[in-house]
Amino acid sequence: VYDAGEKVWTTKGEEKEAAMKEFLDALKLLETELGDKPYFGGDSFGFLDIALVGFYPWFYAQETFGNFSVEAECPKLIEWAKRCKEKESVSKSLADEKK
Repeated sequence: VYDAGEKVWTTKGEEKEAAMKEFLDALKLLETELGDKPYFGGDSFGFLDIALVGFYPWFYAQETFGNFSVEAECPKLIEWAKRCKEKESVSKSLADEKK
């Protein structure tokens, strides 16, 4: 997720297109693993959620530079991120994606 996401906003042309596909493919894989569970570990917020939610604020940058919508491509993943942000520990820890 990190490497492909960084390439979305640091490359141009065909390399950027390939990075966008790689980034979205990685997110779709995560979304498949999430399935219909509220969190990656099931009903409880756990280690994998903690490890991954830190990428959520970067989605705005990737969307802006890549001209695509993560929510349109991976709606369950965005629902998960919003659910995570409802936790005070998460909302206080994440950077504002617009800054």
